[in-house]
Amino acid sequence: MNQLSASLSRELSPAVADLPERVLQFGTGVLLRGLPDYLIQRANEQGVFNGSVVVVKSTGSDVSEFSAQDNHYTVWSRGVENGETVDQKTVVTAISRVLAAPTQWADVLALARKPSLQVIVSNTTEVGLNYVEESVFEMPPRSFPAKLTAFLYERFKSAGGSKKMGLVVIPTELLPDNGLRLRDAVERVAKHNELGKLFTKWLKFHVRFCNSLVDRIVTGHPDEETMDRFAAEMGYTDQLLIATEPYHLWAIEGDDRVRSILSFATVSPNQVVIDEDINFYRERKLRLLNGGHTFMTPLAYLLGNVTVAEAMNHPLMGPFVAQLLLDDLVPIVPSDSLGDEGPAAVKAFAHEVLDRFKNPFNEHFLLNITLQQTAKMALRNVPNLQRAVAHFGHVPDRMAICFAACLLFMRVHRQTDEGEYLGEIKLQKGDLVYPIRDEQAAYFMAQWLHVDPTKAGSVTALVTAVLSNTTLWQTDLTTLPGFSKQVASNLFKMLNEGVERSLQF
Repeated sequence: MNQLSASLSRELSPAVADLPERVLQFGTGVLLRGLPDYLIQRANEQGVFNGSVVVVKSTGSDVSEFSAQDNHYTVWSRGVENGETVDQKTVVTAISRVLAAPTQWADVLALARKPSLQVIVSNTTEVGLNYVEESVFEMPPRSFPAKLTAFLYERFKSAGGSKKMGLVVIPTELLPDNGLRLRDAVERVAKHNELGKLFTKWLKFHVRFCNSLVDRIVTGHPDEETMDRFAAEMGYTDQLLIATEPYHLWAIEGDDRVRSILSFATVSPNQVVIDEDINFYRERKLRLLNGGHTFMTPLAYLLGNVTVAEAMNHPLMGPFVAQLLLDDLVPIVPSDSLGDEGPAAVKAFAHEVLDRFKNPFNEHFLLNITLQQTAKMALRNVPNLQRAVAHFGHVPDRMAICFAACLLFMRVHRQTDEGEYLGEIKLQKGDLVYPIRDEQAAYFMAQWLHVDPTKAGSVTALVTAVLSNTTLWQTDLTTLPGFSKQVASNLFKMLNEGVERSLQF
């Protein structure tokens, strides 16, 4: 069986001629290959962007897995959209070269002198945006901000400060204001290295750092069984194959100049959003997708479900999650920035989230989502509780049930000799013991230690103590009208009648 190659790629996807190198990408990970590179591929196929991507691998010098396939690979999108199963395969030929920074840094700097280059994209992990005090004249510098500064300085020198050699820089790291964070780090690196006022001025006026938000689940390299099924179906093997969900969004903060440079956005206007303020898209994702996950996960797991998709197929849990999103969360997501279209956009996204939760091809394990559950609840859902009170006058019952399930999930039964905290629940199919991987596990162990689950007053005392802990939640949750009583009542029912009974209301 053939391996994916340049000749085979020409047979499988529309012909794309050798295109000028317009994009520099720091990172070889599956998210960048499954979203920006995929979107650029689609635009190239329609004759819109007409540009290729040069990828820089920051760590390690082995790029043979890319060169073996002429830098081509397949994006396999599988999932559910509007209730229908989607199964699409796209061969991406948009990457022209993959350069290893440790051994090919001179080639990277040579690219800085190319007039065709317009865009820089990165995904280097959240820590990768942090400022590190170091020289930009190393070959290469260690940190990403220093690498980027060295690259921009090389371009500045070759251009003599020309406006035409300006760039659009788009970090995709999952941090708020990622563009501003990266700009700040680059400016600090430039100052430390005394690169001069003219370079600083060129950065300010001709290099646009854009905040951005990426949203697509890219599961990466499939397991061996799935790879064999793909090869049998497609007639070729692809060692760079990546699996994704159909849904994808890239929201980029920018003006008309950014919009004109990122012409590939016109091919996917619903998937690539360029706006001067992308806070709506960030809030919508945080409150519905992330907040929905955090609300539902402990409850779904305590019911005996293993994955998100399995939970959505549960006869009680599936409808419960749909009502939580559509009836409780949708009305409290801020949508004023989109005017009259805002409420409809929030509701449409909620339906897309439900489709994504139901995706049978993504093994999204609930237990993995519970990592640092307390911090996630504080960041994502305490604001949802407060907004619910402002909107409804009270916390909806479903939110209170989820919060009670979170407290039950955090009930530590014992600690191992290795220091691991373990929870335990009784299911019809037997006892389930699970790890509690949370920085607050010791706190919850101490709180649960003297609780008598058969006495309502004892359970209420626990709930009051936890909800009033401002260190956990950055606010006193007992001040929310009726919330303590709701949580205590539901927790008592779970302890004495079972978790499933709490969904029958």
